[in-house]
Amino acid sequence: MAFGVKEDNPVLKGGSKWSNLSIIFLFLSISCFVVPATGFALKYCRISYNNAICSNVKLHAVPQDIPSTVTGFDLSGNKISKIEVSDFKNLPILTVLDLGGNNISQIDKGAFANLISLNKLNLNGNKLTKLEDGTFDGLSNLTELRIKSNKITAVASSSFKPLTNLKTLDISFNVLKDITIVSSIFQHLPRLQELIIKKSYITIFQSWELTNTSVALASLDLSQNPIRVFRFTADVFPNLTRLNLGDSPRKKNITWEVRNKTFLRVATLDISELCLPLNDTKTLLESFDTSLTTLRMNKIKRNVTALINVSCTIPTLTTLKLQNNNLNSSDLFQACINLTEIDLAENQIKNVSDKSFRTLRGLMILSLRKNKLSAVPSVIRTIPTLVELDLSSNLISALDCHDFANMTRLKELSLKNNTITELKECLFKDLIRLQVLRLQTNKITKLNSAFSKHLPYLERLHLNGNQLDCIKEGYFKGLQGLKNLSLYENKITRLGKNSFIGMKNLTDMLLQYNKITDKGIHKSSFKDLINLRTLDLRENQIFYGASSALRDPPFSLLSRLESLSLLSQHHRKKSPGLPCNILEGLTNLLYFNIRNTELLSLRVGMFNYTPQLQHLDISSNDLSDVSPDLFAPIQNLTTLYISRTNLLSLDFLLKANLSKLQYMQARKNQFSVIREDVINSLPALEYVDLQGNSFTCDCDNALFVQWVENNNQTQVFDAYNFVCNYPPNVKGMKLLDLDMRSCTVDTGFICFVSTTCTILLFMLTSFIYHFLRWQMVYAYYLFLALLLDKKNKKSQNQYDAFISYNTHDEPWVVREMLPKLEGEQGWKLCLHHRDFQPGRSIIDNITDAIYGSRKTICVVSRKYLESEWCSREIQAASFRLFEEQKDVLIMVFLEEIPMSHLAPYYRMRKLLKRRTYLSWPKARDHAELFWEKVRQALETNEDPNDDRFLLRVVDKP
Repeated sequence: MAFGVKEDNPVLKGGSKWSNLSIIFLFLSISCFVVPATGFALKYCRISYNNAICSNVKLHAVPQDIPSTVTGFDLSGNKISKIEVSDFKNLPILTVLDLGGNNISQIDKGAFANLISLNKLNLNGNKLTKLEDGTFDGLSNLTELRIKSNKITAVASSSFKPLTNLKTLDISFNVLKDITIVSSIFQHLPRLQELIIKKSYITIFQSWELTNTSVALASLDLSQNPIRVFRFTADVFPNLTRLNLGDSPRKKNITWEVRNKTFLRVATLDISELCLPLNDTKTLLESFDTSLTTLRMNKIKRNVTALINVSCTIPTLTTLKLQNNNLNSSDLFQACINLTEIDLAENQIKNVSDKSFRTLRGLMILSLRKNKLSAVPSVIRTIPTLVELDLSSNLISALDCHDFANMTRLKELSLKNNTITELKECLFKDLIRLQVLRLQTNKITKLNSAFSKHLPYLERLHLNGNQLDCIKEGYFKGLQGLKNLSLYENKITRLGKNSFIGMKNLTDMLLQYNKITDKGIHKSSFKDLINLRTLDLRENQIFYGASSALRDPPFSLLSRLESLSLLSQHHRKKSPGLPCNILEGLTNLLYFNIRNTELLSLRVGMFNYTPQLQHLDISSNDLSDVSPDLFAPIQNLTTLYISRTNLLSLDFLLKANLSKLQYMQARKNQFSVIREDVINSLPALEYVDLQGNSFTCDCDNALFVQWVENNNQTQVFDAYNFVCNYPPNVKGMKLLDLDMRSCTVDTGFICFVSTTCTILLFMLTSFIYHFLRWQMVYAYYLFLALLLDKKNKKSQNQYDAFISYNTHDEPWVVREMLPKLEGEQGWKLCLHHRDFQPGRSIIDNITDAIYGSRKTICVVSRKYLESEWCSREIQAASFRLFEEQKDVLIMVFLEEIPMSHLAPYYRMRKLLKRRTYLSWPKARDHAELFWEKVRQALETNEDPNDDRFLLRVVDKP
């Protein structure tokens, strides 16, 4: 039937759409069981700047919880005895691996095969006895290999074959003995540039045994080997520039044969501590007289003068190092006319003759450190070519104005570790090109304007470790080019006004470990320091008491300062807090350190002047509580140290809005519970250190434990050693060892159950929607009818019959049925187009019409059977028939419809098998009898067992 604009919908319309949604739900259910990435809480290691540090933690095996993103891996100082194939399988971008200081005696073949990016490998200090084939498989990118201090006695012929890019190899302090082993090393290392084989018990070194050598070799260290035969008859090292033969334990004659001086064209030769007879040493030196520029003869002890004379005959020699030879005079270089550098450190020189360096017209670098000089030697004034002079660690107590006269080319001067007490104004008047001056660790108490006029190009001045008590105005006004000033470890109590006037190029100033007080710092003290980047005032006595604000903030003129350290101020009582405007003017400050300054609080607003701050250290202060508003102005903070501050919780971070914080150290506080929302408030956090806190091991920390074990972004340092402090029954146990599954909901299982139920419910709903939709709708309204007692009673029937028909059959109903039943017989009929109430839903109107009528007459035709709404009406009528067990249904067929055509219409076919019906086509010639039968059907009572009236039974199609 039709009502208004009712369309007949196909049963499976939209089925494909619902099927797609079912598939989506299936994928959602599967996604709930994706295993999360391995957690970032390492049991034995920590990650620092993308390096895994696992040194000195007594490991017996390589840990397997290292993130695959590390580029450095330090396993030194452990007890690992074997390297297995699986140890480094998941570290594809590792570039540096340190396995030094273990007990490694075995390396499986292919153990390093997955380290395709490795550049440096350290195996020093282990127990390897042999290098097998396949030991270094996969290390084609290795450039540096160190295997010293093992017990290697044999090297397989192809063990180094994979190392095609190796440039540095240190295989010292092993037991190689035979030079043929060295030959096998060279055979497969075409790019080797540096080979170190110290103390390997090599006694014979002959060139003919070195086949297929590395033509790229530039440095060879054979020191501390008892070589008795050194024979070069071929040019096997054409690019060798550095050779070390020093500290040989052999004291007898050595067979030294170099057939052609061009075979060893080395530029640097080290024969320090070489215990050879003079003639053998002379023979050795004469082999290098065509290329040698640098010669080290430290700790020779014997025949030093003769060796100096021999070496100075080498025309190319420019640098001579003679440390620790017990020389008591420097009058040894009469024949050395070409030297530009002489190192005479650690000798016993007390005096230097005026004739010592007379012939050295081109001497540029002279070192006399660690001798027994009591004054600056007058001879240096006769060497105007000097560029560097080192007089450190002597016994010099006084400096005169003429000590550095005429040294106009000097760029670097070191006088540290002497006993100098004061400086004269005229001392540096001739050092117009000096760039570096080291005066640290003396006993200087007075500067006497030594830096007020001269040294215009000085860049670095070291005055630390002296006894200066104050910095007066104008002390450094002549140092207009100075960049670095070290004044730490003095006795300075105050900085005078305009102390650093004129020093506009100064970038770094170190004032730590003095006795500077808050009254000893003035705003004007830092006048002109417009380019200062680093100021270190730690370990002083700065104390502001109860001052909440300063009249003249001391650092307000240092607008470009990037690093300020005020840590460890020594005073007798605790400070209620730094003045809120102490950082005024520091708009570019990046680093601020106030660790261990005995503060009781930090005033809100003190960081209003430092919007660029990135690193903050407030550790070791008795703060107890920190306001989240303190951090409001420093949203760029990336590093925060809050260890040993007696903080009870980290809840202040919830409102601090530190969205860029990456590193946080919060050791040894009073944290017992770490809340999940605190962690979630730090989205960029990569490293957190919570060592030494008193954790509560109950359900309050269950979410924190779960986060530690499962998160793959933040490294929780030493998490596996967190110890429980409460409740008493688990005190001393490890936090991560406790089973807290009973505290947390198994989200995986819940996800499985909920998604399974959702899918089943979705499929059931989809099935009902497509196949039982109207049955459910009618059942719903039937339930409402029962609930509201809307069932039709005889006394409540408004109509004698409800006519159910299709719109296409409406002409027959109006012209034939309505005049007969209403006009002639007087029945009250209900027709949808006439009696349904406008505005109500169709379902409500149908239900009320069926239950408000004594009978329902279904006018059946082919169109009727195809109509979805008509099928719902006959369903509702059959529901009433089933529910009330009354004869309330009259079926009238307008067309002859074979039973085979009724197969798709299950409900109609079922009714026809149990009930008789009226056929209009067969009664058309006897219309009066047809309408009489209809009248009789309407008059009969509604008992289905009453047989007083029978319709004419026609042949069933």
